[in-house]
Order: sequence, then C-alpha cells, then structure tokens
Amino acid sequence: MQEEKIRYYFVDGIRGVAIINMVIFHFLYDVYIVYEKSPTWYSLPAIHIWQQAICCTFIFISGFVWVWGKEKNLRRGIIFNLLGLLISIITLVAIPAQIIWFGILNFMGCAILLTLPLEKLLKKIPAIYGMAICFLLFLLCKQIQFGQIGITGLLQIQVPNLLYNIKILTPLGFPHEGFHSSDYFPIFPWIFLYLCGFYFNQIFMKHYTWQKYAQRKLPCLSVLGSKTIWIYLLHQPFSMLICLLVFH
Repeated sequence: MQEEKIRYYFVDGIRGVAIINMVIFHFLYDVYIVYEKSPTWYSLPAIHIWQQAICCTFIFISGFVWVWGKEKNLRRGIIFNLLGLLISIITLVAIPAQIIWFGILNFMGCAILLTLPLEKLLKKIPAIYGMAICFLLFLLCKQIQFGQIGITGLLQIQVPNLLYNIKILTPLGFPHEGFHSSDYFPIFPWIFLYLCGFYFNQIFMKHYTWQKYAQRKLPCLSVLGSKTIWIYLLHQPFSMLICLLVFH
C-alpha cells in the first residue's frame, strides 16, 4: 500500500494570505494607476513594501515546496513559462502601457527548471549555510537591474554598462535601455530568494514539531492557498471588468 502523502496546510494558508493581498493590491493598482485615479500611489514607500512582501512570500514558498513536487517540476516549469508568455501577449494587445515582460510567472517557471540540474550541487552545501549565503546574495544583487551590486550605504559596485546593452540578458536582471515592464522579476536577484526557500525546506524537514503544526488547516486560507495559480490567472480580468463598469 502506498504511503499517504502529507499535506502541510499551514503553508497553503500562508499562500492564501499572500493571494488575498495580491488581489487587493492589483485591484488598487488598476484603480489608481491604470485608471489614473491617483498616479503617485505606486511610488509611496508603504505601497512598495506591501508589494515586495507579497512577491517575496510567493517566491520563498515556491522554493520551499519545490522538492515536494519534484516529479512534476519539469512539466510545471514549462507550463508556468507558457502562461507567462500568454500574459505578455494579452497585455501587449489589451493594455500596452502596462505590458508585462518576464513577470513573476516566467521567473517561477525558470526557477523551477534551473533548480532541476542544480539540485545535487545545492544539496552538497549544508542547508543553514546555503540559506545564509543565498540571502546575502539576494541582498547584494537587489539593485542589479539599476546598475549596482551591494547594499545601499555600505558597499556599492557599479555593474559594467556593457551587460545592459545586450537585450538577451534582460531576463537575467540586466534590462536594456528603453525596457519597460509593469511586472518584472529577473533571475537575479530573485533566484537567491527562491533558493532560500529551497534550503529552508531541508531545515524544516528535520524538525518534527514544525511539521506537526504545519499540518494544521487555516480555515478558508488553506483552501485559497491551494488554488493560487488559478486565482492569479483569473483575478485580473475580473478586476479590470469591475473598473470598466465603475469608471466606464
């Protein structure tokens, strides 16, 4: 008899919180930015922190659960990239001013696929050290798309401009001049946060108490968290429809 697979509903619950926040955030983005009801809204520091918290949660958890879906990760990575390409095409046709190139779905798809050949190498590094190194690299590369490596106020190194003149390097984190995307998640620095989640899974699996508590369901949130990809794909058309009806 095949052993029943354990579901960690608490992880789904965290994703549920993140997806609710994302739906609200995108609706407000449509109202304030797309329909220009408050064009400065997106530049507010609190809004930037909110947006980053949502994205970081999804990326970290995606890395965290990578090993549990290893058998289907090749298929999942390809599907995510195809869905990301579909969103690029839709935004190009429907709202070109808010076009999405290499958004979070394309990043997720690439991160899933990149981890496949790297898994054995990554596991040679003790999890606690791997997580610490990846988090440090994430912080150091956070401003790489703006031409710098380092931490603001402590250490800043200019990245050679040559890298930003090669268009094919844009998905890596070196956007070319004139590049615009309303949802841009390049490989660097985000792959390092993804790998933080990958390493944290190894730490998590060594703690029985953590596993026990993580099996508890969070009412409604755990259900929503298990359907995040569908909510992500469907919420924006509904949001735009509501805005269209309200603002004509």
